[in-house]
Amino acid sequence: MSDIELRHLTALAAVADEGSFGRAAARLGYTQSTVSQRIAALEKAAGGAVFDRPGGPRPVRLTPLGALVLDRGREMLAKAEEMNAAIERFQAGESRIDIGTFQSVTNVILPVVVRRLREEFPGCDIRLSEEEPENPRIGDLDLLFYDGRLDGDVESVQLLAEPYLLVARAGVFPDGPVAVRRLDAAPMVAWPLTCDQPAMEQAMTRAGAGPRIVFRTASNEALLSMVRAGMGSVVLPWLVVHGAGAHNDDRLRVHELRPAPPPRRIHLHWPAGRSHSPLAARTIQLAAEVATGLAAQTPRPLWTATGGTPPGGTAGGGCAPPERSPPPASRWTRTPSGAWPPGASPPSRPASAPACQATLRSPRR
Repeated sequence: MSDIELRHLTALAAVADEGSFGRAAARLGYTQSTVSQRIAALEKAAGGAVFDRPGGPRPVRLTPLGALVLDRGREMLAKAEEMNAAIERFQAGESRIDIGTFQSVTNVILPVVVRRLREEFPGCDIRLSEEEPENPRIGDLDLLFYDGRLDGDVESVQLLAEPYLLVARAGVFPDGPVAVRRLDAAPMVAWPLTCDQPAMEQAMTRAGAGPRIVFRTASNEALLSMVRAGMGSVVLPWLVVHGAGAHNDDRLRVHELRPAPPPRRIHLHWPAGRSHSPLAARTIQLAAEVATGLAAQTPRPLWTATGGTPPGGTAGGGCAPPERSPPPASRWTRTPSGAWPPGASPPSRPASAPACQATLRSPRR
């Protein structure tokens, strides 16, 4: 029985349905001799005849052994068809992807990425989670956005190295850049001392500022609300400022800092050596494309996955140690990790693909 193959069962089902080897061959697109050879191989493997062959115009009939093999064989053929269909859906992007994210990426980068994925892969199942433990791990995630590098067996691409900006209530500082030393003893609101925040505050201290922190929260909107209320100013990465529309708020003013603190680096991580699904590969490419588009929206240079590392730039310590620059997107190739080159067409998908799902779970603060 170990020598029975799906092609043997396909021939058996066709002959049984059509009643003759000739009509079965026409249905399958084979020669009659090919069908006869496959039935002979099946009979050898099964240890007996599967058809009675009366000869002449009379149809062939299944033997008891043939009926048994056909009954089980149809089940195997159906399962094989289901598997092939599942593989086709997977290659077309109708698979599940689990993505770890954080607040500013969720607000600015992921909406564009998710929309594009839903357009290109209507059958996809996107799961997002916002969690920020002290020592993040990929775990069961396919991809993880994080403002720093991760320990362990992971690969990553740097998406952005974005400047920190000062957001103050209108009238607190003159328009234009603000010297960091002017923030010494000034009331400030800030993020908790996690990830890159300690390194940024240490850089401020080295530049001559010891601000008086009057409120800490992980909520970007809460920080900006306190700035509007006059509780203090805040230093935030460009992506947060951009996503909140702070430049367009008449109650706020956005200033560059002199000297500028080291930038916050946003990376996209995945388990090392894992072959990406087409959906995950496309997600990586779209994230890099969105990051490049964001870099073009600010007068200050942002260094992205396509632009390398800023001249003389450092990672700012803490959660964001230095790394070698990833290759420009124009040189991306189909790699073992599954990255798609820009301009590559995603795999085709069946017209009957089910609606895409997107779920956000475990929101961070």
